[in-house]
Amino acid sequence: MDGKRIGYIRVGHFDQNPEQQLEKTLVDKVFIDNASNKDVQRPELDALFSTVRNGDTVVVHSMDRLARNLNDLQRQIYRLADKGVNVEFVKESLTFAGNDSSKANLMLSIMGAFAEFERTLIRERQREGIALARVRGAYRGRKKLLSSEQQAELQLRATNGETKAQLAREFGISRETLYQYLKKCG
Repeated sequence: MDGKRIGYIRVGHFDQNPEQQLEKTLVDKVFIDNASNKDVQRPELDALFSTVRNGDTVVVHSMDRLARNLNDLQRQIYRLADKGVNVEFVKESLTFAGNDSSKANLMLSIMGAFAEFERTLIRERQREGIALARVRGAYRGRKKLLSSEQQAELQLRATNGETKAQLAREFGISRETLYQYLKKCG
């Protein structure tokens, strides 16, 4: 019996289109995480690990979608291989199984290291660009989620004893963001 092809998609921003990652790839089921690369908590990846069985193939757009760094990549692949699951990376045109040759393991290490290096370069360029924009006075940071009127209402209602969780839900912000607004206003 042939195993199933199970897709895994990770998008780092809610405005990214997850369907683009595996749009021309046939899979039986897809797990989608909305998490940045630095997030350790990826519930859909955990669900994928609970679902896959011996003979299945996990299909991922690219190595950087599955793992945060080279060590994480190797750990995820070996964890899947221990279950008898193959891992296929579409962008890199590579497939890994538990019985890979030393050449395949070398390719995994090299490609994973390049992906990690690329992410590091992107972050460095981003930090440099932000620093230059600050010098020019062009960097304003992230757009505020709440207007000044909403912030004042939030402060008033919190002072009057409404629960933080309810306020966060009503204003469509996280509790951490709510606490930051209250700290700034208070």
